[in-house]
Amino acid sequence: MGYDIRYHRAAEKYLDNQTNATRKRIMDAIDDLPEGNVIKLKGRNGFRLTIGGFRVLFDYVDDSTIDVVTIAPRGDVYKK
Repeated sequence: MGYDIRYHRAAEKYLDNQTNATRKRIMDAIDDLPEGNVIKLKGRNGFRLTIGGFRVLFDYVDDSTIDVVTIAPRGDVYKK
């Protein structure tokens, strides 16, 4: 099932600052959702996708849309 993927501004900005290879790797993993290392977050809404040292925080808006909220390195993704 294909999802429409919406990126928040912070996620777009992070991707824009990455190398082409890293950007492609992250976007390919996002395009394959819900496959991959996906875990429901505890203590907050949403899900986490692990891609090596990167974490993607996202949520399902409805049956056909995924909202990518944040993309960041493992140690920084949960900081506000």
